[in-house]
Amino acid sequence: MPKPTIEAIDFFYLSNPQILDIADGSQDALLVRIQGAGVEGWGECEASPLVSIASWKCPMSHSACKPLSQSYLGKIVGSPEDIKALHHLARSQSLDLLQADHTLSGIDIALWDWLGKVQERPTFELLGFKQSFSKRAYASTLFGQTPEETYQKALEIKDSGFTAAKFGWGSFGQKDVQWDEDLIQAAREGLGSEHDLFIDAGTVWKENVQEAQQRLPTLKKHNIRWLEEPFENDALLAYSQLSKLNPHTPLATGEGCHCFLQAKNLIEFGDIDYIQIDPGRVGGLTSAHRVALLAQSKGIQFVNHTFTSTLALASALQPYLGIEEFELCEYPVSRSEVARAISPSTLNLNAGWVTIPEGPGLGVIPDLKALAPYEKTVEIKIDHELVFKSKPIL
Repeated sequence: MPKPTIEAIDFFYLSNPQILDIADGSQDALLVRIQGAGVEGWGECEASPLVSIASWKCPMSHSACKPLSQSYLGKIVGSPEDIKALHHLARSQSLDLLQADHTLSGIDIALWDWLGKVQERPTFELLGFKQSFSKRAYASTLFGQTPEETYQKALEIKDSGFTAAKFGWGSFGQKDVQWDEDLIQAAREGLGSEHDLFIDAGTVWKENVQEAQQRLPTLKKHNIRWLEEPFENDALLAYSQLSKLNPHTPLATGEGCHCFLQAKNLIEFGDIDYIQIDPGRVGGLTSAHRVALLAQSKGIQFVNHTFTSTLALASALQPYLGIEEFELCEYPVSRSEVARAISPSTLNLNAGWVTIPEGPGLGVIPDLKALAPYEKTVEIKIDHELVFKSKPIL
């Protein structure tokens, strides 16, 4: 049987009617659809949609700055090795196109979904796993504007059956130590002492180790499972220094990694305890799976990063579904309306444990009818010549 060909790749820009200035990346989305051999595959980019579309169709600047369309359209893909080869080609041909990694992330995810459907196999199996394992979901949400609002959020999460929760961003780290302790204490009291609590600082201290150090006693006092992203993604020395201070709190980071090597550097030099990877940013499932295997070899825990749709969550689980010791799963519980519309159904959640639906590919299909009201038409013109126009999603 001949290998199938990538016949078309389409991008769909979706957005809430209003975008708020809050740390919620689910307010707009960029979906990728790959078609070929009578089959569709879907992926989601975690990035600014319009910039990502531009990297798909921009003019070539030089040999290492080509649009991603030159690396994917018309290519033959019949095996996981073919997907990996295209991933390498795209990164080489678009090396100086800084948005390329975000755009190819969605393409790569859609390719793994598409090939799984062509071969009628689940994506995790194509990645080399013989079986999948359930993951313990932690409810992921933003801090409330006040400790009281945070407490109510924690109560709701506990009542929903989750055994763990993460609170982050908002005003955390932007006032004084006492304010941060009030927020943490409220989350802990609402969630209860028997459940795991994670804190996400949202890179608020950049690379200031002293600011983060001042919060360590509070984190220890309230038995925080990890401190996430106290610093920017590339602040390797700051992570390493904070990791060595007492009282020790495990460190988690990595959602900002745009390629495998960034994640590798955090694992090798950051002295972190958890590496958090978003396939929609890091280069798709091809890169995310490499990071998961590296983390396993180094004794570092791999965790997905997901704060958008169920489609993104299903793809983010694939790179480590077959590694039993990687237990945790970030599970967004405060998704915006467009993120809920992408895939209204949730993954199977039982007593706080999540499993992927059975079926080929990712196991999740976007609801196109529900998405149509959120679609934005995009056109790109150069010297008045139309070089890109988005298709209707229906």
